[in-house]
Amino acid sequence: MAGTGVQLIPSSEEIMQILKRTGAFREGHFVYPTGKHTAHYFQMPLAFRYYDTARVLAVALSRKFRVDRDISSQFPKIAIISPSSGGIPVAFGVRDALNAEQIYWAEQESGKRSFRQYVNQGEINPCIIVDDIIRSGNAIEQTVQLVSNLGASTIGCGAIVKFRGAPDSIAGVQVKSLVEYDEQFYDSADECPLCKQNVPEEHVRF
Repeated sequence: MAGTGVQLIPSSEEIMQILKRTGAFREGHFVYPTGKHTAHYFQMPLAFRYYDTARVLAVALSRKFRVDRDISSQFPKIAIISPSSGGIPVAFGVRDALNAEQIYWAEQESGKRSFRQYVNQGEINPCIIVDDIIRSGNAIEQTVQLVSNLGASTIGCGAIVKFRGAPDSIAGVQVKSLVEYDEQFYDSADECPLCKQNVPEEHVRF
């Protein structure tokens, strides 16, 4: 039965079908907080409303780490970390799937990312940082630095969806994902074809 762990990872097409079915992948005319326009928006919490769907996604992502021997050799003495509130359901699902010893999540306040929980220097196990979606990679990069400042190493990074414009590796650690999505952004309304077609806008947040 060698290799069954790899075969159990759903394809990108299967993951996209789940996201479309749950409404987590939306089509329309969306304006990001950055002012950029796009025809698609991932509202990932909608996929995590349902226990069965949340488990499928989290377990699939966990297998990406399990089949990496450099990472799996350190189980279960690892920490699963979410860089934001949106990634907390993913982090808990991956923690359960990998039987990891620790779980933490960070929040951004006044432009600075920090842990909500009180964490002592040297307390965190080697980390796998997971999120629901990676758009630019900034949140994970900041979290890698945060755990480094606390004396911990990052052994893995990943998300359900990663935009192709985001980095493939962060601090020398390969970013794993279930879907790599090639999104088209327009920097302003003047450049946006949806604006020219008078498609109604919806302002969204990360």
